[in-house]
Amino acid sequence: ALEAQSQSAAFIRVNIADNSLVAPRDGPIEYRVANVGEVLGAGGKVFTMLDAADVRMDVYLPTPEAGRVRIGAEARIVLDAYPRHVIPARVVFVSSQAQFTPKTVETRDERDKLMFRIRVRIDPERLRGRERLIRSGLPGIAYVRTDETAAWPASLLPSPPPAAPAPAPIPTAP
Repeated sequence: ALEAQSQSAAFIRVNIADNSLVAPRDGPIEYRVANVGEVLGAGGKVFTMLDAADVRMDVYLPTPEAGRVRIGAEARIVLDAYPRHVIPARVVFVSSQAQFTPKTVETRDERDKLMFRIRVRIDPERLRGRERLIRSGLPGIAYVRTDETAAWPASLLPSPPPAAPAPAPIPTAP
């Protein structure tokens, strides 16, 4: 009887594990895809979440500036929602092709209007513990340093990281 109970308990534990939601990484929930009571297939999506380890912004630079940007170059992000908070970042991608071309026949002036996509990313370590503060789609400005010897102006010196929000209290039984 004890062996049957142990097997029953093991079976219940397996069922609980099979029916548990597990996030593939840390990050805030952006929106719900499935509602309570819906039946999902294996691997079905319940929530869409932001990857707190990959917070980035894409900017577009004209040919003369884009040609001087290097992978790893320092950048700064200033979000419209937090105009006094300067966030340090680094260039992680420089497009090898123009993203939009003014015309098919290109003169020198038209080539100067070509825009290249540059992606800057915030250091994941800076965001650790602040995942609840991250939002997608916030507009802002990214500044990319194209000359490594140039100093950042005082207005673009990084702000200290914001304090991590206090953890929510854990409810206790009365």
